[in-house]
Amino acid sequence: MDKYIKLINNLIEYKTEEEWFEFKENWFEAHGIGEYISALSNGAVMRDKEYAYLVWGIQDGTHEIVGTSFDFHMDFKKEPLEHYLARQINPDVSFSFKEIEIDGKRLVVLEIPCAAKIPTSFDGVRYIRIGSSKVNVAKYPEREAKLFESLRKEKCSIQSLESEYQELTFERLFTYYAGKGITLNAKNFKKNLGLFTKDGKHNLLAQLLSDDSHIPIRISVFTGETKASPLYSIKEFGNTCILLSLDKVLEYADVINLIQTDEKNRMLSRKDIPLFDMNAFREAAINAFVHNKWVDRNAPMITVYSNRIEILSRGTLAPNQTMEGFYLGESIPVNQKLSDIFLQLHISERSGRGVPKIIDTYGKDVFDFRENSIVVNIPFNRINRHIDYNVGDKVVNKIPLNPRRKRILEEIRNNPNITQIQLMQIIGIGKTAMQNNINFLKEYGYIERIGSNKAGYWNIKLLDG
Repeated sequence: MDKYIKLINNLIEYKTEEEWFEFKENWFEAHGIGEYISALSNGAVMRDKEYAYLVWGIQDGTHEIVGTSFDFHMDFKKEPLEHYLARQINPDVSFSFKEIEIDGKRLVVLEIPCAAKIPTSFDGVRYIRIGSSKVNVAKYPEREAKLFESLRKEKCSIQSLESEYQELTFERLFTYYAGKGITLNAKNFKKNLGLFTKDGKHNLLAQLLSDDSHIPIRISVFTGETKASPLYSIKEFGNTCILLSLDKVLEYADVINLIQTDEKNRMLSRKDIPLFDMNAFREAAINAFVHNKWVDRNAPMITVYSNRIEILSRGTLAPNQTMEGFYLGESIPVNQKLSDIFLQLHISERSGRGVPKIIDTYGKDVFDFRENSIVVNIPFNRINRHIDYNVGDKVVNKIPLNPRRKRILEEIRNNPNITQIQLMQIIGIGKTAMQNNINFLKEYGYIERIGSNKAGYWNIKLLDG
């Protein structure tokens, strides 16, 4: 049952329920369960999930594990509940109930395979999920068409999908490999790298690695904190081998990563502080290229704002990737062959340290999982940008805080007795990163420690905002 315990821990990490899973406490309505089997099964195939889940014992608002008294062994209308449900499901899907225990609390998991070939119906009606509601899909023609499209769609990849361009050259790829000390075999490199479809045509992977990928990769620079602010410039790094494009993106980031000199309280030496952590940006950018949904022929989107860099990767997590595994660095590549090439060239590694590195520096809050994309926001640390504001009859020179430090300050304000260990757990960062942020808040006058580390408390001297 460890599989289902891991599953539950993964599902409760999501901010809201999605089309392929639903939480209940002790709710029971036999016909309603059948409707959920249909809706969740169809939702799973639309979200490219192998299974859907209806879980009893979890509070749907807070995602707190509360336990359940729901009995799936009960009879309904003089027949076993499972038999009643299976009799009205069409086509037959091998759903199953599982009973597990987490922290002494009983949970029931209904595991439902995704729809295959035709939509799953219950009692003659095909259901889907819209938000948290299950509805008759026939009343929503566009969504019904999307459901059938998902069922017809073969699992495509950058290797199976034929390139729109067959006259491809690879001089830059050879040069790139040579620069890494690897010589490509001119006769066999296409076969060895997997650049053909089963029909012997150049595939999308070949297009991405060719001298002209035909997919633009850009960095947009805005003067403010949103896209509503004026656009300053657009840097073009695409339409070439994506390995070179990635190098250009990393070089550009290195250029804009200004080194700031902190001479506050300087005694013998000054302290140089970068605008942002380059290692975290590098990991985010590489992950965006490796896991991007290239089959839609759209590149990752990188946007520079006045307070952060946003790295957007198209698509969602790989079908078998859990949220828990993602945060722990248990990566499942969306594009396996591209991941293998990055590994071969030592661009990336298979140690799983990428996401944990980002989290250790900036916390989990920098990740934003959207419907069709994954975004990483790398905040800027502008140490010399001051704001004057009044406290009583005194004018104080204040440095604005990045999102992580604002969160730490908020937690301290809510609980002055909070420990650094508790803060580490709440924010999701390591000991060194937390100590650096606490030192910053102390140094710039936001907080002070009253009393000892064990018996003392935090006193807030300044508030951000």
